Amino acid sequence: MRPRIAVVGAGPGGLTCARVLHRHGHPVTVLERDPAPDARPPGGALDLHEGLGQLALQKAGLLREFEALARPEGQAMRILDVDGTVLRDWRPGPDERANPEIDRGQLRDLLLGPLDVQWGRGVSRVVPGTADGVLVHFADGRQETFDLVIGADGAWSRTRPALSPAEPHYTGVTSVETSLDDVDTRHPGLARLIGDGSLAVYGVNRSVVAQRNSGGHVKVYGKFRAPLDWHAHLDPADAEGLRASVLALFDGWADTVLDLLRHGTAFVHRPFHALPVSHTWTHVPGVTLLGDAAHLMPPLGAGANLAMLEGAELAEALATGSGNPDEAVRAFEERMWARAGRWARITTAGLERLVSPDPAEAIAQFDQVQPS
Repeated sequence: MRPRIAVVGAGPGGLTCARVLHRHGHPVTVLERDPAPDARPPGGALDLHEGLGQLALQKAGLLREFEALARPEGQAMRILDVDGTVLRDWRPGPDERANPEIDRGQLRDLLLGPLDVQWGRGVSRVVPGTADGVLVHFADGRQETFDLVIGADGAWSRTRPALSPAEPHYTGVTSVETSLDDVDTRHPGLARLIGDGSLAVYGVNRSVVAQRNSGGHVKVYGKFRAPLDWHAHLDPADAEGLRASVLALFDGWADTVLDLLRHGTAFVHRPFHALPVSHTWTHVPGVTLLGDAAHLMPPLGAGANLAMLEGAELAEALATGSGNPDEAVRAFEERMWARAGRWARITTAGLERLVSPDPAEAIAQFDQVQPS
């Protein structure tokens, strides 16, 4: 008999895992706490790497559909000095497909396809080792058992405590996110400044990053080093007060840069948390983790890519392996830990350089990773 598999979390990693299982004809239950796919804003665009996210989509049989939705021009990157001087202006060649962008909402809908996701099914606790398998407790008081529970439920995973006591720690860097809508019509000057991809401005221990999404939508992030409670004295409903506080952090920067923040429609506080770089756990039959639930790291483009590939690899191992799910999970965890550990070290060092006392470190980071 095929094991009863539950995937907790309908993010990129969880949906990729479920979609590959579905492709192999293996039944799977996806449990998601959000009441609907569009219950909250999906966030900024993702750049899917050739050997990571794109490989995962290939395993799911969705690479061609992804290519029809992706924006290769979104790989463009422009870097400015705080006075507005252009320092770098990299644009992809016509055949550059290493990291094309796709909106998170588009990727979610692509992965959902025929999957039957149980929306509004928030998991509160996972208990392995019961007589009938792994017991899943839901926020509404109900319970259900499975043979394998895959925790793809993000930074504050409710599945993780079944395997590990580790909790995310604050990195010391926080971000305030805002948005520009219909930028080409309402803010043509900023649209030209941003270009087709992303714009970054690096100062002392802070930066401003603007990322173009589809449909004339732009995400803007003010990033800086600060205590976790730096905004405790502010009223979350006071958008103008929050705007003024954020602008004060970038006082003296060029007006063209500050306009990215001045014209933002709303402001959301997003502190950066991370799990220990080498986070692992003692294997527990019937439960495993992937993505941010397993290895939360600074958001420098690796997280969703790793989660998707992990989801695809685990699903393939379960669907096409020797028939012993526990052996497949053990082997998967070993591979995941090794790869995630490398990326965690890279992204931790990258964050230190991108939000550092010396803005030249951020430029050096860009030059190191950007295609020639």
